[in-house]
Amino acid sequence: MPSAWAMASEKLQVVVTCTAPVNIAVIKYWGKRDEALILPINSSLSVTLHQDQLRTTTTAAISKDFTEDRIWLNGREEAVGQPRLQACLREIRRLARKRRSMEGEGALPLSLSYKVHVASVNNFPTAAGLASSAAGYACLAYTLAQVYGVEGDLSEVARQGSGSACRSLYGGFVEWQMGEQADGKDSIAQQVAPEWHWPELRILVLVVSAEKKQTGSTVGMQTSVETSALLKFRAESVVPARMKEMMRCIKERDFPGFAQLTMKDSNQFHATCLDTFPPISYLNDTSRRIIQLVHCFNTHHGQTKVAYTFDAGPNAVIFTLDDTVAEFVAAVRHSFPPSANGDKFLKGLQVTPAPLSDELKAALTTEPSPGSVQYIIATQVGPGPQVLDDPHVHLLGPDGLPQWAA
Repeated sequence: MPSAWAMASEKLQVVVTCTAPVNIAVIKYWGKRDEALILPINSSLSVTLHQDQLRTTTTAAISKDFTEDRIWLNGREEAVGQPRLQACLREIRRLARKRRSMEGEGALPLSLSYKVHVASVNNFPTAAGLASSAAGYACLAYTLAQVYGVEGDLSEVARQGSGSACRSLYGGFVEWQMGEQADGKDSIAQQVAPEWHWPELRILVLVVSAEKKQTGSTVGMQTSVETSALLKFRAESVVPARMKEMMRCIKERDFPGFAQLTMKDSNQFHATCLDTFPPISYLNDTSRRIIQLVHCFNTHHGQTKVAYTFDAGPNAVIFTLDDTVAEFVAAVRHSFPPSANGDKFLKGLQVTPAPLSDELKAALTTEPSPGSVQYIIATQVGPGPQVLDDPHVHLLGPDGLPQWAA
């Protein structure tokens, strides 16, 4: 006996729900050489975070009854005519037609002309410097590919939505090769190491602000490319060697090397933002206090046990090993005491509470700043996009409209 959902949803020709991860660059991408195709001025390297803690979920459905393409993001309908969204849809449909024609199936199936409805939700702050667009467009490209029967590498599709989205198509550690061709065919992402390669690695996301950033990444990059001499020097003279060194650190699981290079590259990225004219500042006072806390912590231990990196926003992403997580979380609690909901201050993976030694407390020289860190998400390295087989998780109902309680 078919389920009520299945019986009610007969008018939907295809409905698919997928999830995709956030990725955090440890060698940063900032600046494009081609705005339309979203081709970067340098290669980059990222770590994929686990979807148990940070993910985008997207449902896409096609039906002969739909009269237009429509999209809903986090409960609100968005303009489907956005150029980047249209680029993804166009490219997926082109690939679908190409595949069907190559298979020699005669007339193209009607479903390729059907309109699509898409609903997408993030379980983390959007547009706050936590790579929401990367997860969102990777999930869109992956879900649409399932709906339209497109196979193979989706780097080009995801990249045209958001450059760093191509890195969210893979789990583990991922390189986005800048490529050289004018058409961008060689500007693709590929996995450097799988998610299980470095099981001791842990990630803490310190959410300083969930508010939308003042300067969006797209505008910021354009201004940097036009005005920053440091950005040009970085892309041409610094990043190539750093990419090789970072791959070595990951391959050999060299945490001190990985950590120091991660921090240096984050610092240089934000230096290029300040070198932009007018200057761009994504970090705030709390971000700078977190940087100071990390360096005090490492100095106290006489070795690099913790690393920070910041994307285009004030929220810190901390890398450390599993044997250091509890002590560093205690240091964060000491320096940034939870203002209220202390029980909800730490989310994600379980972290056993640990006491802070008096010596470490004395080494943390900054005055405590209550409430400056809203909460911490504890996570680890995770896999790439997933298809969810359970129809009950669909974000679109049998009528093809959002059902946000799902």
